[in-house]
Amino acid sequence: MMPSRDLSRLMWAEACELLDRAERLHRQFYRPSRAASLPNWEPPVDLYHYPGGLWLIVALPGADGDSIEVYTEAEALLVRAERPLPTAAAGASMQRLEIPFGHFERRVPLPPGQYRMARREWRDGCLYLDLRSS
Repeated sequence: MMPSRDLSRLMWAEACELLDRAERLHRQFYRPSRAASLPNWEPPVDLYHYPGGLWLIVALPGADGDSIEVYTEAEALLVRAERPLPTAAAGASMQRLEIPFGHFERRVPLPPGQYRMARREWRDGCLYLDLRSS
């Protein structure tokens, strides 16, 4: 049998770990000072340079590919949309929440040059963008 002192330490350590996890999730997803229209998160992006252009892959699992806005600016590419919380989560008790949801926006600085959108493809939860040098 485990002495009560060791059991108390174990329970205390587990409680502290749960509090740390809750605080990390709170910081990641709850930003009360931000307006609803401001982005809550930024999706990861891969950027490849090839002769004649750029190839970007934006990871957006659960987003609607048709509702994603893409803009080319002077020296950047802007990707913006919303990833809703899955409908299966309605009324469910959250056990783990690691995939961000809500309004997102990602501004990707581009190498110097002029670019035009040559191809846009939505596949497997990723947005593939082919930008050609002008």
